Amino acid sequence: MELRIYHMYPDLLNLYGDRGNIIVLERRSRWRGIRVEVVNFTREEERSLEDADIIFLGGGSDREQELLYSHLSKFKNLLKELVEAGVFVLAVCGGYQLLGKYYIDAYGNKIEGLSILDFYTQAEKGRLIGNILVETNLPIGLKTIVGFENHGGRTYHDYTPLGKVIKGFGNNGKDNKEGLIYKNVIGTYLHGPLLSKNPHLADYIIKKALERKYKKEISLAPLNDYEEILAHERVKDKILKEGKPKIGLSL
Repeated sequence: MELRIYHMYPDLLNLYGDRGNIIVLERRSRWRGIRVEVVNFTREEERSLEDADIIFLGGGSDREQELLYSHLSKFKNLLKELVEAGVFVLAVCGGYQLLGKYYIDAYGNKIEGLSILDFYTQAEKGRLIGNILVETNLPIGLKTIVGFENHGGRTYHDYTPLGKVIKGFGNNGKDNKEGLIYKNVIGTYLHGPLLSKNPHLADYIIKKALERKYKKEISLAPLNDYEEILAHERVKDKILKEGKPKIGLSL
């Protein structure tokens, strides 16, 4: 078996070690004998997306999102087709926001999104910063996801959330929802990188991507995740012991 992972704009979308998500997907696949090709997609080197099994969009600043929109907009119809066809998309923070209709920044400027999904983001007073603990809606072994968030934008949508916020802010700091699930799309504000602290989520992505590609149910070979799960639980315990998160200063 094999997987082709497209890393979208690794030179611009790599806040808080988001590239680590690619490394985790690659290593956990190869440890199981699954061949992996990681394809870097940049403004200077456009690549065909039709053969993607997993597409990853990391986090970036408002300026970087504006720079990318004009380039990525050429591919938005194709990306929408791939999403509807079940290609797995993991989008973090700025990448998550780009999937929506638009983002209103702190100065009132409207940054167009790709309109692949029907939601919007707008900057509001203060930044939502800190560790975050989420109880996920996904059918995975561990029901908690941990990470770090730092965003001024508040996202509003009617999709199934990635999970319920136990500690932290999530999409907007108001509705106790974090992220978004649509078909094989996960949008989230969790950095850290996300998958190194949540190997169960990484395996879910690998499994779903393989099942779509090979059109059959896949059972992943188990890995010795003692240290990974211990790290997850330590982070979870730390978050639960922290005080109530406070909204930070705007940048």
